[in-house]
This record gives sequence, structure tokens and C-alpha cells, in this order.
Amino acid sequence: MAQEEQEQNMITEEQNLSEMIRVRYEKLDKLRSEGKDPYHITHVDIDAYAADINAHFEDWEEKFVSLAGRIMAKRGQGKVAFYDMLDSTGRIQLFIRKDTLGEEAYEEIKSYDIGDIIGVKGEVFKTKMGQISIRVQETKLVSKSLKILPEKFHGLKDPDLRYRQRYVDLIVNPEVKDVFLTRSKLIQSIRAFMDRRGFVEVETPVLATLAGGANARPFVTHHNTLDIAMYMRIALELPLKRLIVGGFDKVYEIGRVFRNEGMDATHNPEFTMLESYEAYVDYQAVMQMIEELFAHVSKELLGTQSVVYQDNTIELQAPFARTRMVDLVKQYTGVNFDEMTETAHAVQAAKQLNIEVKEGWGIGKIIEEAFDVYVEANLIQPTFVTHHPVEISPLAKKDAQDQRYTERFELFIGGKEYANGFSELNDPVDQRERFLAQMAKKEQGDDETHPFDKDFINALEIGLPPTGGVGIGIDRMVMLFTNQHSIRDVILFPTMKPTD
Repeated sequence: MAQEEQEQNMITEEQNLSEMIRVRYEKLDKLRSEGKDPYHITHVDIDAYAADINAHFEDWEEKFVSLAGRIMAKRGQGKVAFYDMLDSTGRIQLFIRKDTLGEEAYEEIKSYDIGDIIGVKGEVFKTKMGQISIRVQETKLVSKSLKILPEKFHGLKDPDLRYRQRYVDLIVNPEVKDVFLTRSKLIQSIRAFMDRRGFVEVETPVLATLAGGANARPFVTHHNTLDIAMYMRIALELPLKRLIVGGFDKVYEIGRVFRNEGMDATHNPEFTMLESYEAYVDYQAVMQMIEELFAHVSKELLGTQSVVYQDNTIELQAPFARTRMVDLVKQYTGVNFDEMTETAHAVQAAKQLNIEVKEGWGIGKIIEEAFDVYVEANLIQPTFVTHHPVEISPLAKKDAQDQRYTERFELFIGGKEYANGFSELNDPVDQRERFLAQMAKKEQGDDETHPFDKDFINALEIGLPPTGGVGIGIDRMVMLFTNQHSIRDVILFPTMKPTD
């Protein structure tokens, strides 16, 4: 019986919504018939904003101002009405009196609906209750809202609907806009940091004939004129390193990359990366730069280097911990892969750890899998995981002390990867061999191997100086500094499966 009652209530609610929308369309028809079509308005005078008036009332008191925004609430009846108006900075109360505006104008304003966008002019003052308000002397409807905002009934809480209708989410959930304002400030802060260090911001192609710079599955498209397959970039790396070959000493790019892979709380097919490359430095210098970058951004955004993220207080003071990947695996599993020289021994150890080893995996790939399963989630405080195996690092320079490993690092915070960098491999002979090894894996069925980039080999033969490079996930940085659990909460329009 309860279910039938619930279903009947839903039907009634839908009918009420339909009726309210019909009434709004009738109001629009009436406005048009009177020559007051709001969609014909092309300009609104604005010289003040809600947040500034609320924060600095003493500077605005008794001043005549012009604002514009969306009606979010209506109160009062008779000769006085109070509206809440939301502009791009926040809410402010409108104080509307019939004897100030005249009967005709007052009745017209009373016909406005929640969600309508209006322009207002009036005097800044405080009500007897101490509420900062605008004593309205003139209004005009500049856009008619023909839908009912969700909060009118049940709020916009369903995450799936919030992501699909971000425009509504931003209206009814003010804290959402704060996240994206912080995102904008974070990117500005990064640019300022890089610019001060002498880096040059550049732009590289989004479409390419090869998808290189990472081990990932690309999105494939077709260029009709050239009649060739092209790929959405999966990384920014290889074009940027070509610029170092060409004579730039310090370059960076902040841009979108695309990977045709799974989706979860920290992965979206389209995401934003910062990649930077600096000539004549190694991975140690790059790690130090990252420590300084995270500290700089934290101070700029939060005024502190202690960040609360998902019930943990993250300390971003340098130096961050630095530990070899193989040592961390030994610490958390008790297995010392560093001592193993035969793949068969590593496979046996993996079986004891309940790790399924796929065909073609060497010791290095098994170490990475053990790290992913047993170590990663435990790295809460900032930790540089270093010396990745050569097998999983096709673009990183080998460690001179142990040729099985590379001068590579990944930064982990809160159990998630934030950055990946290394001393760049600049030996064209070694790079060619690495690419060929990747091709062999591809023939064995691994579709996330790095392609053989002939032109990049040519660039290395021209000569790449010793170089340190890094890629940092911007979206995950925003998650950290806004304490958001899902990447979808820091991307304005995350990838969604079509409803139809």
C-alpha cells in the first residue's frame, strides 16, 4: 500500500510540475503580446555585485546601484515583497514596495517566477532586521525561466543528474561553484609559479598520427582529406621534448589529454595535465620543484601547507618522503623482488601474493602490479616512489647504478598518484630498443604499449640535452585542495553515458 501511495504522489507531483510549466509559457505569451519579450533584451547595466555589497556594506550604503541576477526566493504579500536574487558572486535581498514602484510595475514584478533573470536598480540599505538589501526602484525581466528549479521540490541531490545538468547544479548548490572558482585559482597559481621559474608556456597538437608519451589506449578518429587515422593525444610529452631539442630550455603546457580507458572516482576519459620539461636537470631537481609547487599552491589557496583531505591531514612541507618502488613492495609484502634475476622466480612470488601474471610480463611489470595491489593505497602522506623498472618506463633514463631501474618517480598523496616524472631518456639507441620492446608486447596482445615513434628517434639523434620532465594531474590537485572524492566533482562537464 505504501508503494502505491508513493507512486501516486509522484504522479501528482509530475502533474503539478507540468501545470506550473504551462503557466510559465502562458506568462511568456502574454509578455510577447504586450511587446515585452524578455528575450529581446540585449544589454543590462551592471555596476555592483552581491558579494561586494554584502562584504563592504559601509562603502555601499545609500548608493544607487545596478545589478542583475536570478530570482531564487520570493516572500511577502500585499504592499511589500522580499526577493532573493543570485548573481555570479552570491545572493542579495531585494526590498520591493508598491508605493515606490507604482501599482502596474509592482504587479508585474510580483508575476515574476523563481528562476527568472532580472535587472534591478535601487539604493543599498539595511532593513529594520539588519538585512543588507536593495531598495528597488526599477526592474526589468531579461530572461524568462520556463522550467522549475529542482530545489522547489526535492533539491538536486542525485549525482548523475547533477553532472548531466551542471548548469542547474551551479544554481541550486552554491558550494559547487566555489569548487570551480578554486580550480581556476589553482591553475592561475600554477602558471604564476612556472612563469616565475622562467618556463615558457606552449601549445602542442591535440590530434596526432601517433599516440605517444604514455602507455594508454587512445581515442581514434579519421582525417578525411589525408585519409589517415589520427589519435587524440594521451600525453603532452613527446612534442614538448622536441621543443627542448629545438633549443627551448624550459617549457610547459596545461592541456586536455584523452585516454580510452575505464572511469572511476579518479579517472575520466578527458582530463587536464600539466607537463613541464627543463634542460640540464635530472629527476631529483624535478622532485624538488614539485615540492615547491605544491607548497606554493597550498599557501595561495588555503594559506597553509596542511590540507584536510578525506579524513586525513596531508602535510605538504618539504621534503616529501622518497622510497624506491621495489623497497616499498618488500615493506608491504615481505617479498624482495630486488634479489630476483629470473622471471620464473618473480612469477612464483606473484602467485603467492595472489597476483595473476599475464603472458609477456617480466619482473618489472610484476613489481608494478604488486605495488598497485599492496602499496599504493597506504601512501597517505606525500611520497615520491622512485626507481621504476625499465620494463614499465619506456621513456625514462636508466639508473646508472642499477640498469634494471630508471631515474623515474611518481608522487602519491592520499593513496593516489598525482605526478609522474623522470630524467628523460636521451640516448637514441636505447630509445629505439625500448620502442622495439614495446612493439613486441603489442604483438603479444598488449594494446596499451607505446608506439614506435620514428620522428622522435630522429629528434633524439639530433640531440636532446639532459632533461628532467614531469606530468601532473590537475584534476586530482583540485580534488586535493577542495576535498572532493570524485573527479566528476572537479570537472564541469564530466563524461556521461547518454540517457537514450
